[in-house]
Amino acid sequence: MRIPKAIVHKQMEKFLEACREQGVKITHQRLEIYRELASTEEHPDAIMLHRRIRKRMPTVSLDTVYRNLRLLESYGIISIVGMSHERLRFDANMEPHHHFSCVECAKIIDFQSDRARRLPWPAEAEACGKPLSLRLEVRGVCKDCQKK
Repeated sequence: MRIPKAIVHKQMEKFLEACREQGVKITHQRLEIYRELASTEEHPDAIMLHRRIRKRMPTVSLDTVYRNLRLLESYGIISIVGMSHERLRFDANMEPHHHFSCVECAKIIDFQSDRARRLPWPAEAEACGKPLSLRLEVRGVCKDCQKK
């Protein structure tokens, strides 16, 4: 599902601000990679993003897409949302939210949960170090696959 342009525009503003704060150079390739990622709720992998971006930028390489996604993730500008079919999937939505992952079609759906947001850090995680975020991933069969 495509995200409305007004929301993508706000995401792009946040992206530019985050890049400036982190000292990440803003390149045309990074802008287009992030714009494509922020424009969809699909949580695409690098190959999907590459195919879409090549329509606007025919010379962009898959390696460039991978390297930029990893760089943006290392600076906390995007996140990796799990592994699906052996490929990392990415998410531009850095607001607190959780994911429902369909085991049939590999769709990842964002959802909000006040109850999950109030979950305390597990003591075992605190024993390992300082927790920074808690993400919940629910695996199951999505409504579309249930209808089939």
